[in-house]
Amino acid sequence: MQVFRGISFIALVAATSLTLAGCSGFKSHSEVEALNEVKAVGSPFTQALAAEYRDYANHEQNIGFDYADALHFARKGLATAAGEIVLPEPVSDWNLKPEHVEELTAARSQLIIALDRGARETSPKQAAVAQARFDCWIEQQEENWQAKNIPECKKQFFDALNTIGGTVAPPAPEDMMPPVTAMAAPSGAMAPEDAKYLVFFDFNASKIDAGGASVVDSVAAEVKKQNIKSVNIIGYTDTSGSKKYNKRLSAKRANSVRDALVARGINANLLSVDSMGEDNLMVPTADEVREPANRRAEITFVK
Repeated sequence: MQVFRGISFIALVAATSLTLAGCSGFKSHSEVEALNEVKAVGSPFTQALAAEYRDYANHEQNIGFDYADALHFARKGLATAAGEIVLPEPVSDWNLKPEHVEELTAARSQLIIALDRGARETSPKQAAVAQARFDCWIEQQEENWQAKNIPECKKQFFDALNTIGGTVAPPAPEDMMPPVTAMAAPSGAMAPEDAKYLVFFDFNASKIDAGGASVVDSVAAEVKKQNIKSVNIIGYTDTSGSKKYNKRLSAKRANSVRDALVARGINANLLSVDSMGEDNLMVPTADEVREPANRRAEITFVK
C-alpha cells in the first residue's frame, strides 16, 4: 500500500505511525462518504467511472481496511463525479517489481489508445470498467499478497479491454502527472497503417468471444471505410505447452480471426495469415507460464 501516490515516508516511532493511520482512516471515511452521497454529472463515461471508483474505495476502506488507498480512489471518484477526465494510474507512481512494471506499462498503453480512439464515447460503461480494473490490478500488484485479487482484476481488465477494441502501441514515457487531473482526450484519428488491433483468447482456445467479436467488428468497419490494400493477421500464444503445439494453436487463432472477417464481408484475398506461436511475447515470461496478454491475434493494415 502506498500512503500517497509517488511519496513515501518512514514512521519514526510507533506512536507517530498509529497517529498517521488514524488520520488516514478519518480522511478516507470522510471522502468515501462524500463520494457515496454525490450525484455524478458529466458524460456517461465519467458517471460510470465514478461509480466504479465508489465501489472500489468502499471495498478498500470497509473490507481491506486500506485507508490510504481508499482515500486515493475516493478522490479520483469525486473528480470523475464532477465530470473530469481522470487517467489510469501512472505505473511510475507504484512500487513494483521490474517484470510487473513492463507488463503494466504495456497494458496501460493498450488502455490509453483504446480510450483515445473513442471508447469513452462508444462504450462508456466498459471503458470505465477497463480503467477501474487496471487501477485495481496495479494497486493489488504493489501489495502483492492477496493472491486471488490480482488475477481477478487482471482478467476483468483484459475482458473489458477486448470489449472496447483494445489496441497496442510502444509504451509511452510515463507522464508523472498526479492521477487526479483533468485532461482532454487528444483529438484526431489514428492513421489506419499505424493501428494495431488485438483479439485476446482464453487459455488453450481459438474461439473468439464476445469481446473479441467487437474488435473484429471494428476491423471490418475500418477495412470497408478505408482504402486498405491488405490486412495482416498474426496469431500468438503464451509459453504454456510445447512450441510445436503452440505454433498450431496460434495458427488456429489467426484463422479464426480471418474467418470472422470473411463472415463480415471482407474479401478473403485481402487477408494474410501468419502464426508465431510463443515467439514475440507481448509480456515476457518464463517457459510454461499462462499469461492472458500473450494469448492473442494481432491485426494490422497495409494501405
